Formats: sequence, C-alpha cells, structure tokens
Amino acid sequence: MKKNTRFAFNAYLQQLARLNGVAVEELSSKFTVEPSVQQTLEDQIQQSAAFLTLINVTPVTEQSGQLLGLGVGSTIAGTTDTTAKEREPVDPTLMVDVEYKCEQTNFDTVLTYAKLDLWAKFQDFQVRIRNAIVKRQALDRIMIGFNGVKRAKTSNRSENPLLQDVNKGWLQKIREDAPDHVMGSTTTGGETTPDAVKVGKGGEYANLDAVVMDAVNELIDVVYQDDDDLVVICGRELLSDKYFPLVNKEQENSEKLAADMIISQKRMGGLQAVRAPFFPPNALLITRLDNLSIYWQEDTRRRSVIDNPKRDRIENFESVNEAYVVEDYRCAALVENIQIGDFSAAAAEAGA
Repeated sequence: MKKNTRFAFNAYLQQLARLNGVAVEELSSKFTVEPSVQQTLEDQIQQSAAFLTLINVTPVTEQSGQLLGLGVGSTIAGTTDTTAKEREPVDPTLMVDVEYKCEQTNFDTVLTYAKLDLWAKFQDFQVRIRNAIVKRQALDRIMIGFNGVKRAKTSNRSENPLLQDVNKGWLQKIREDAPDHVMGSTTTGGETTPDAVKVGKGGEYANLDAVVMDAVNELIDVVYQDDDDLVVICGRELLSDKYFPLVNKEQENSEKLAADMIISQKRMGGLQAVRAPFFPPNALLITRLDNLSIYWQEDTRRRSVIDNPKRDRIENFESVNEAYVVEDYRCAALVENIQIGDFSAAAAEAGA
C-alpha cells in the first residue's frame, strides 16, 4: 500500500471508529455497529439497487415473530340486526399465523492494496470503499430472495453460484408454505419437482398473457384479484420472449410506433411487468411489490476490518441477521418451469 493510500485509509478507519463509538484499534476485533449507523447503512443498501427500493426492507426487534402483513386481513363492511345481536367489529389486519426467523448472513469482502492505491487519488476515497461493499450486499440480497432454497451451515459459492444455500428466499417460501399458489412444480420436504407449463401452439396456453390471466384467476385470492398494485415480476429472457417477435421483422413506421408503445408499457396479462435481476429465467411471480420484504434484526450487524499484509489486502468481515418474507401468501402466484415453443406435433401424436 502506497504512503498516500495508507494516509487516506487511516482517515477512513478513524471516521468508521468515530461513527461507531469505538477506538480505531478495536476495528480489527468484532464490534457491534451503532444502531444509527446500521439504519443508515441499511438505507444505503436499499437505495443502491433499484428493485430493493420497490419492496420493504424493514427492521425488527426480535429474531423471530409474526409477520407484519399487508394490513388487509379481511373485509369490514357488513350489517347487523341489533334487535337480535350486538354489532361485532372486525380486525382487518388479522392474518393467518405465519412466523419469520432472522438468520445470520455473512457479507465478507476483500479490497486489495492495488485497488485502494487506484482509489486513493480521488477525493471520494471513503465513499468508494463504502459503495463497493454496499452495492454487492444489495445485489446479493436480491439474488438470495429469488434463488435461495435453503440455509446451509457453510454455504458453497462454487456449487451454488446464485446463493441458493445462504437462506430461503421468497420463491422457496411460496413453494413450501403456499403450494396451492404455485403452478409448474410441486414441493415436498424441501425437494421441488418441476412440471412444465407449455406455452405456444399446441401447449396449455397460447401465450404468456393467458398464463398470467389464468394464474390471477386461479391462484390469487379473490380479495387481491382486482388490486391495482398487482404486478408480474419476471426476468429479462421472458420479457424478450414476449416482445422480441414484435421487433424482429421488417416494419412500416406505423407498425414500429405501435410496437414501441407496447414494449414501453411492458404489460403481461393486463398487469405491469417488472424486470428484476437474478429472477429465474423461466418463471413469473404475480404479487404486489410491497408483499415482498426483507427483515433485518436490529443490533445484530457485526463488523471487523482487518489489514492483512500477508495477502496485500484489507478484509472486511460483516454479518447481520435477516429473513426473506412474503407478507401475505394470498396475494402471490408463482408460475415456473415455463416452456415456450411449438407443441402442436406432440399434441397431435398424443391425440392420435
């Protein structure tokens, strides 16, 4: 590490120590991040990824407890013949008993001396260090939310590149806790068996719009079926499958304008389509965005910053207890293992 880099990095450590109320020497030991600093950090993580700003990232006091919910447990309008009985008030927030449990997730990062030497020439040196750590934590949270299927005692990044073994994400929670809200697979004992949803000529559905409409009608609770906040969350590939045929041809100007308008609206089955990073390429999730939450437990963020000259790098060890939560399963429909193609030949053979 160059001399000017060491000077800038020491200033960063002094600022970090001041914010957390510890001595600089204590930063290399595990320390608890100050509550106000933890809240600020969580806000920065949420703001650093567009998708996280659309969902809930919520602090909770207890490691486990009952979900916060969407606040729509039931209808409240009614009538009562008061000559025969008293009026009975209804708690509209009353939810089915579903609990969360925050588990420790480690966010351990490395910054090499060489990289710090490059950054030291910039005025925003400390901000660059913070952003490098914060941005990756945000993206990893999204990745776990859409791909996590279990929590291993020791995760394996090479075998599970999408962080499938760090924590159970939103989709896995739906598979296990609300199997009646899933199309395209069955899950028993944590093991998921795919059952293809065929879309195209000769398939079960003619197009993706029909899939979405049927999923809303069959899998979403009637209380939420007409909710204006329902969206379709999907990956880039499925959006391409829907819209690519519109642009992959010679077009008159009028046709091009119409195609541009359709693509800009990005609707699927009458609902707004929301593209999310790391979402499974052959799946759809129909829900409200505020139905997806990440709970983080207060006073559980631990951190240690170690200068390791043996490896020419700075090591940042960080952890926090967190849970991935679907607030109300009645407002969720997962369609996965979607296959798009021409199935007419297979259908004809089956009918012969």
